[in-house]
Amino acid sequence: MEAKMLAPAAVLVLWSLIMLTWTAATRLPAMKKLGTDIKTAAPGGRGQNLEGVLPDSVQWKSHNYAHLMEQPTIFYPTVVILALTGASAGMILLAWAYVALRIAHSLWQATVNTIPVRFSLFILSTICLLLLAIHAFEQTVLA
Repeated sequence: MEAKMLAPAAVLVLWSLIMLTWTAATRLPAMKKLGTDIKTAAPGGRGQNLEGVLPDSVQWKSHNYAHLMEQPTIFYPTVVILALTGASAGMILLAWAYVALRIAHSLWQATVNTIPVRFSLFILSTICLLLLAIHAFEQTVLA
């Protein structure tokens, strides 16, 4: 197994947890400022209930964390497939490019959040993932 292929996935997992921490670190003080106490909040409350309640810039971190729970879920098994079938240096580089673009996307969405740049970062990362997925397909189905 090619452990170097798994390193980008490990970094993205850690980054996702950093985004979760950033979400809590901005959301909880914003809730307190509004007088919301999570200890006395109604049962069954969800983060989506805070849309329109907390400032958008606070919610951006949460939106990005949710995004990190979406598309990267297909990145992780793709990386494992490539690690098991033999990852080339090019595939490892593409995996790192995917992770770097996702981190840049996170930072942009959590702070500036203009759509053209955010969308460009998303498209570029998706292209990296598509190339990785095609190679994983070739390594397994066409091998």
